[in-house]
Amino acid sequence: MAFNLAAYEDNLTVVKDFEPALLWHWFSRISATPHPSFHEEALATDIIEWAIAHGLAARRDGIGNVIIKKPATKGYENHEPIALQAHLDMVPQANEEALHDFATDPIRLRLRPDDDAWLMATGTTLGADNGIGMASCLAVLEDDSLVHPELEVLLTMTEETGMVGVVGLKANELASKIMVNTDTEEIGEVYIGCAGGIDADLSLPLMWQKNPFDATLSLTIKGLRGGHSGLDIDKNRGNAIKLMARVLVKLLGQFDGQFAISHIKGGTLRNAIPREAQVVISCQQSSLSALIDTINDATAQIFDELKQAEPNLIAVIDTTKLGPKDNVLTWASSCQAIHLINALPSGVVRQSDIAKDTVETSLSFGQLKMDDDVLKCVLLIRSLVDSGKEAVCDTLSSIAHLSGAQITFAGDYVGWNPDTDSVITPITTQLYSQILGHEPDIKVIHAGLECGLIKQSHPDMDIVSIGPTIKNAHSPDEMVHIGSVAVYWRLLTEILANAPLKR
Repeated sequence: MAFNLAAYEDNLTVVKDFEPALLWHWFSRISATPHPSFHEEALATDIIEWAIAHGLAARRDGIGNVIIKKPATKGYENHEPIALQAHLDMVPQANEEALHDFATDPIRLRLRPDDDAWLMATGTTLGADNGIGMASCLAVLEDDSLVHPELEVLLTMTEETGMVGVVGLKANELASKIMVNTDTEEIGEVYIGCAGGIDADLSLPLMWQKNPFDATLSLTIKGLRGGHSGLDIDKNRGNAIKLMARVLVKLLGQFDGQFAISHIKGGTLRNAIPREAQVVISCQQSSLSALIDTINDATAQIFDELKQAEPNLIAVIDTTKLGPKDNVLTWASSCQAIHLINALPSGVVRQSDIAKDTVETSLSFGQLKMDDDVLKCVLLIRSLVDSGKEAVCDTLSSIAHLSGAQITFAGDYVGWNPDTDSVITPITTQLYSQILGHEPDIKVIHAGLECGLIKQSHPDMDIVSIGPTIKNAHSPDEMVHIGSVAVYWRLLTEILANAPLKR
């Protein structure tokens, strides 16, 4: 058995009274099987074995995507086949004290302590993104009481880091012409378009010297909320890397040549807003007190500025556990690194003129790390329009040129443009209106759904995206609203029951 049976049973005790029961059974099973990006094999194998044992046609394609088919229920043979789609992987983010190994440890479910209408995980991301969607697809396959046309379920590999599965999806791999993507994170909303994106990596050469100083301190910025680098980019949340850069720039202005960096890092994933960052610097003992005073002044200013958006933000200065470092950056290299980190933009670039209350273009400075003699800065650019994406790439190229860094771009993926001739959108809208008692919001999302890339390999696919309410995705504060899952399930099953006749 691929999943952790004890964790599965523990998770089931948390969700035992939730509806629909079959969906929550599957989510408990998924949560008990480690499945961060690049580690989805155990989960994919478990699902394939289950499907074959239940008489379903199941296989892996050349890239590893899971594809399962189920025949139409009696009387629905002449209705259009529908594909349901989710991704297999989850974002691995944990609180520092959690000591969680996402490659081996299961996710432990719990109710939110102050509001039991929400489900969370213990110290880690929950994986409701996109585990709830995946669970709903598998529950549909298992539930023989449902009526539906011929079904295809596509579970894709490594969506959260490069959209590997859909990039490798071959043309005409799916027979369906209608798809329901399950990766939306707000009940009452139907997504019909999304942003495209591209990764940017800057590499700055570093120059080292033998440490001339006799004191060392570390500064750690932590306690930030983090979150999804697309959906949460407009929520005024702090970026730990950028906040640390603000402090370091203050030191540059007051301590010319009197300190040097020996280590610096921040963030863990390009698609998550960094919650923590750390720098280790060396200085003369005689300057240590003054440096600490300047750091405290700078962080106090930041705390006051972000006290509403980031109430748990803290800065930790440590001088007790650190001995002198053998090597540090030269003063020139320290300055160059600090100025580059401070100059790199992160946040909303432009709001959309077309999609109301939607970000058009953004970028997120997601990760900072030292690798031998190179400082690496990792960013993710998103835009609803290709020209906006290109403009940000040009800006970053100019910053790289001025700073002496090398820049590379990779993982370019297209957005998903709304289809004015969609058949499934009006059906979904009408059904949702009946369920909600009012019309849903039809929206374009500032995040990288797989739909645009699916349409590249399947240009005739008619797609909508729906899902339950999920908050704080890509952070350990991720939670799913339990009641919204039942509403989402009703909509999904109603769509299947009202599939249009074949054209």
